[in-house]
Amino acid sequence: MPTKVSDIRANLNENIIHAVKIIGKRALHRRQVFEAIYKGKKKIKTVKEISDMTGLSRMRVLQEAGKLQANQIVDQVKIGKETAYKKDDTYTHHKNKILTVLDNPKKESNYPTKQSPKITTNNIIKIKIPGKKPTIKFLTAYDIDSFKEVRNINSIDTTIKLKDIAESTIKKGLQNIIGDSNENKDWGGEKNDLYTNKLEYKRRKRLAAFALKGKATSGDQISRLMGSAAEIFFVVYHGKIDESIIAQLEAFALGKAMNGKSIYYGVIDGNDLNRLYQAYRQHFE
Repeated sequence: MPTKVSDIRANLNENIIHAVKIIGKRALHRRQVFEAIYKGKKKIKTVKEISDMTGLSRMRVLQEAGKLQANQIVDQVKIGKETAYKKDDTYTHHKNKILTVLDNPKKESNYPTKQSPKITTNNIIKIKIPGKKPTIKFLTAYDIDSFKEVRNINSIDTTIKLKDIAESTIKKGLQNIIGDSNENKDWGGEKNDLYTNKLEYKRRKRLAAFALKGKATSGDQISRLMGSAAEIFFVVYHGKIDESIIAQLEAFALGKAMNGKSIYYGVIDGNDLNRLYQAYRQHFE
């Protein structure tokens, strides 16, 4: 769990405006997840409960709740083996104020903060900070043109035992599919990762970095992956990828996009890797 940042959560107004900015006035799904978590007296709700309340898919709930958790709006906990999200007392008591500002942005001026103090003079100076709004996007194998044949595979082949396939084979297979014949030496302190400038997305070849199989399972390893000079980042694993990995990827992608560049991130879990293997079996064998 991230350490709470005192200057963000310093006082009531800061709390309210911080939540408003993270939830976003146009992020409908994130608002639905926020409202579901804070609805009623129940302090903790599982991903399934939130999904049932909002009608959103499990993956979408995890993505949006992960964003809230990464910014300290909710806490992530476990109920048995089920991922769940817990209310923060600070926001429990001021949920209605947050929703009011989201519905009526003009009311934000009722909550002056250190960053946006209330101005009482008529002499207002506007300062425009140059730069584009950060843009990030979650991708799957189906979005990548280099992997387009996977779109024709509709089912899982249970005879393929991915956990028994050597990591070097997975790496070489991906390299062959992408069409990168260069020798890929280990980079950035991580072994058996793939770095290429030939991954095709939206009919353009892009710089991409892959963390293969079990290599990206901690914040430090995700940080190393996202620290490379690339615009597309993928974590590849032969089984289920924990939602915390997706949340970490999103947080790092947002920070990397602050310079105005579009950043893409995603995961290829066991199911998608199985379909990739089926679609491009000859490249792996």
